[in-house]
Amino acid sequence: QVQLVESGGGLVQAGGSLRLSCLASGRTFSSYGMGWFRQAPGKEREFVANISERADSTYYADSVKGRFTISRDNAKNTVYLRMNSLKPEDTAVYYCAADSAGGGLYEYWGQGTQVTVSS
Repeated sequence: QVQLVESGGGLVQAGGSLRLSCLASGRTFSSYGMGWFRQAPGKEREFVANISERADSTYYADSVKGRFTISRDNAKNTVYLRMNSLKPEDTAVYYCAADSAGGGLYEYWGQGTQVTVSS
């Protein structure tokens, strides 16, 4: 069982930056692929970015490519999402998720952290 706790959300002006963190419980964090997703009001949850177990591979949604950076620190059981050049359309609840089987099926989810970007 893995528990994930996100933090770092908040209110920021357009063009600003935030860094989200996701702390994972358990001793097998380094064996999980990790992802960030988001859900805006009235919309379905969408993929944002993911990172492989050893951080040697990352992948981004086109909407955030070049602005967001996913990273991880396995010694700290933490995955990060650095968000630069934020836009009002980035407003959403952001969730981190863990993929233990490596098949892109994220079995474990955090509770989410709100990011609001004002124009």
